[in-house]
Amino acid sequence: HVQLAESGGGSVEAGGSLKLSCAASEYIFSMCGMGWYRQAQGKERELVIMIAPDGTIKDAMKGPFTISRNNAENTVSLEMNSLKPEDTAEYYCVRNSMSSFDYWGQGTQVTVS
Repeated sequence: HVQLAESGGGSVEAGGSLKLSCAASEYIFSMCGMGWYRQAQGKERELVIMIAPDGTIKDAMKGPFTISRNNAENTVSLEMNSLKPEDTAEYYCVRNSMSSFDYWGQGTQVTVS
């Protein structure tokens, strides 16, 4: 079955940077879009950014976020710079297939203080 495994979360001071990675397996990675969602405590999940199979990027929110994918390694990354405390959240790697976000990773916590 489809598996998405995030890594790279942690604690950082405001103004710092983090890079999250997601390793995908058990499907043809290059044929699906990928995205990152986040959910802050007490708030709804929100789409941060996504990337289509052809590399087209859709920014769902303004912010210092950069998404990239490596189809040879079945990975997608999220680089975050100039982080603010309001960026504190659980970040999820998601698969986009047939215009639906159908598989989610377990999430990785990002804390900005």
